[in-house]
Amino acid sequence: MRLLRLGDLRPAPADPATFTGAAQVTRMPAVAEEPAVNAYRVAFEPRARTAWHAHSGLQLLVVLSGRCRVQREGEPVQVAAVGDVVSIAAGERHWHGAGPDGPMVHLAINVDSATTWFGKVSEPEYEGD
Repeated sequence: MRLLRLGDLRPAPADPATFTGAAQVTRMPAVAEEPAVNAYRVAFEPRARTAWHAHSGLQLLVVLSGRCRVQREGEPVQVAAVGDVVSIAAGERHWHGAGPDGPMVHLAINVDSATTWFGKVSEPEYEGD
């Protein structure tokens, strides 16, 4: 057994090349080794969001506070509430972030996965137009 204490980890500003708006990322690397699992606690300010991206393996998003906007390419924007879990399959192009009216925190769990980043989410895409 291994215990990772969130209080022992330092958040860092999200990379502006792959995020729009202010977000803090607390990395929890190597949560498990077989399969490889990495976790990230991400705190988004209102309207902050990731760029479009895809993972080579499964990603799970667990909403810890606020409301999470999430969209798979070609589908409408969806909203996940506290306690909801979003399961994103390998290869799905998507983005996620906070709603316009408040901050959001989620735990992203990446299973045997590398991330490929694409372009930033436009305002019309964010709004769901």
